Amino acid sequence: MNDRASQSPRFAIVAALTEEVSHILEHMQSRSCERIAGRDYWSATYRGHELIIVLCGIGKVAAAITATALIERFGVQEILFTGVAGAVGESVSVGDVVVGEQFVQHDMDASPLFARYLVPGYEDVHFNASTTMSKRLMLASTKVLSKLGQLISPEIVNRFSLQKAQVHAGLVLSGDQFVSDDGVRTQLRQAHARALVVEMEGAAVAQVCKDYAVSFALMRTVSDAAGEHAAKDFTAFLHAVASRYSALIVEAYLDSD
Repeated sequence: MNDRASQSPRFAIVAALTEEVSHILEHMQSRSCERIAGRDYWSATYRGHELIIVLCGIGKVAAAITATALIERFGVQEILFTGVAGAVGESVSVGDVVVGEQFVQHDMDASPLFARYLVPGYEDVHFNASTTMSKRLMLASTKVLSKLGQLISPEIVNRFSLQKAQVHAGLVLSGDQFVSDDGVRTQLRQAHARALVVEMEGAAVAQVCKDYAVSFALMRTVSDAAGEHAAKDFTAFLHAVASRYSALIVEAYLDSD
């Protein structure tokens, strides 16, 4: 192990879907794999960085189990979650990248005992990302999108209208629900005016990281409009674009250190 790797906090990359993990692993030098609670935790290196890469599975519980194992078993001090999400905010379009600054579990409701969306035992409905990691992730995402025409084929760029893809930072909603209904999307927008996207894992990982005082950051590629065509849009976009975004942005993030 070189000095750089030994001095750096152990860093984890987490994704919910196989396609995202496989593309990232292709860009890394994997060394070994340990299976814990049905999940494969790949030890890998990238230009002196010591990494753990894992497919957590879908949903808040799966994400929380994975984050806890990363911290308890591997001593991870920084977790970066990458994947896809559905657009909620009007300013967000398919092909954009969202870096999460705050997270809310939109399906948490212990009222009237507690305020809606508040996880009992906490003072705020919001869980926060690491400011330092998020700034680096914003820069990495901006760098990748500025060179998108060189990194992804013109055919794919044109097919998904990625020419004007942008990077946003803000509120991410998480819940155990794949949103594919225009009515639900409208309700989420009305209840959370600042929300940019909706997904299924981020707030759970943010909660675990808060409890363990571990740094956390998240980037999501907007794959669909969280409406009635979400499932169709999601599948095509995941294979053609989002999985590549994940690998490219993770690389740019690590290169910025």
